Amino acid sequence: MPSLTDWLMIFVIGCLAVTSPGPNLAITLRNSLVYSRQAGVYTAVGLAAGNCFHATYCLIGIGVIISKSILLFNALKWLGAGYLIYIGIKSLQAKKHVGNVVITQHTQDISHLAAVRMGFLTNLLNPKVTLFFLALFTQIIRPATPLSAQVVYGLTMIGLEFTWFALVAILISQRSIKKLLLSVSHWIERIMGIVLIALGVRLAFTKASH
Repeated sequence: MPSLTDWLMIFVIGCLAVTSPGPNLAITLRNSLVYSRQAGVYTAVGLAAGNCFHATYCLIGIGVIISKSILLFNALKWLGAGYLIYIGIKSLQAKKHVGNVVITQHTQDISHLAAVRMGFLTNLLNPKVTLFFLALFTQIIRPATPLSAQVVYGLTMIGLEFTWFALVAILISQRSIKKLLLSVSHWIERIMGIVLIALGVRLAFTKASH
């Protein structure tokens, strides 16, 4: 069974990550506003599929590292904590967004497959997502962590990705909500930065379980 403490850490950091403005939000906004609400939801499906890919190879890779070298695992753990602090500092530098999102509706929608593909490639080809998954899972996965718990942690990240961006796609069609999200996005990112720095410092000084 997964540890409740570890799952909550995955959940909190995952929520902060998926709600942070970035390429995934941009492609969801674009497809939702330029094409249709359905295009936005299927884009969210593609983003979640990208998370599935990242989670799978990161978990497999971490399992190999754990089985071969605890020292190497601990080194990667420190690098992961450093990365969380780094992205937290970058988030603190967020500036107010000046919106120029195109809101014209295309007369011809894109196919569901095309929307899924756009979301998947946007997530898959973003190297920051790879580093994020490595940073996150190296803080949680231990030598004694069962496979079932690892699957739960991965599914949690996949579910968060789809739920948030599907919700964005559904709500962003309303002009008033779109303006509100864009106007406060820099504050959301700054708050996320403070939390990530605090978590990174805490995790860096947490002793690994043997």
